[in-house]
Amino acid sequence: MAKTKDLEVRLERTEAQLRLFQKVSRFMVREMSLQEVLRGIVDLIVEFTSCDSCLVYLIANQELVLCASNNPHSSSVGRVRLKVSEGITGWVARERRMVAISREAYKDPRFKFFGDLPEDTYEAFLSAPVIARNRVVGVINVQHRQPHAHTGSEMEVLTTVGEQVGCLLVLTRMPANALQTINHADLVLSAQGIPTREVAG
Repeated sequence: MAKTKDLEVRLERTEAQLRLFQKVSRFMVREMSLQEVLRGIVDLIVEFTSCDSCLVYLIANQELVLCASNNPHSSSVGRVRLKVSEGITGWVARERRMVAISREAYKDPRFKFFGDLPEDTYEAFLSAPVIARNRVVGVINVQHRQPHAHTGSEMEVLTTVGEQVGCLLVLTRMPANALQTINHADLVLSAQGIPTREVAG
C-alpha cells in the first residue's frame, strides 16, 4: 500500500513538472514582452517549488542585474547588481553549475549580503544558470525562509527552466517580423550545402 502511494506521489510530481515545462514552452510562441515572460516564469517556479522567493538575474556588461522577482522588489529590480565574482549567484554564473543549500545559506562563504533584501536571512538556497547558445546569460535563484531539502525534481526543473529561459532570451531579440520574412528551410538546408530552390513541391 505504501509503495502504491509513493508511486502515486511520484507520478503526480512528474505530471506537475511536465505541466510547468509546457507552460514555459507556450511563452515561446506568444507575443509577450521579456518582462511579462520573466514574471510568468517566476510565478510558475514559485508554484512548483512552494518557495518564498524567486529571483532572476540577467547578465549586462559583466554584471548580474536583478530583472524579475515574485516579491515586491520594485525598487530593487534593475538596481541590485552583482559582479560575476560576487555571491553564490556570481559563482553559479562563473562556474556554470547549480548550487543547492538546504540550511543556513547566509553562512556560506560565497554568500553576499545586500542589507535591504529580506532574502538575506532565508535558510535554503537553490540556484541554476540561465544558458543560451552554450553561454551563461543569467541565473535563477529559489529561496526558502525555513530549511528545505531540495528534491531531485526541483533541481531538474530549475536546470531545465534555466535552459528554456535562455532560448526565450534569444527569441525576444529577434524582430517581430523576422519569423515571417526568414526562409526557414533555406536557413537549415543552405547550412548543409543543399540548394532548396531545386526541391520540387
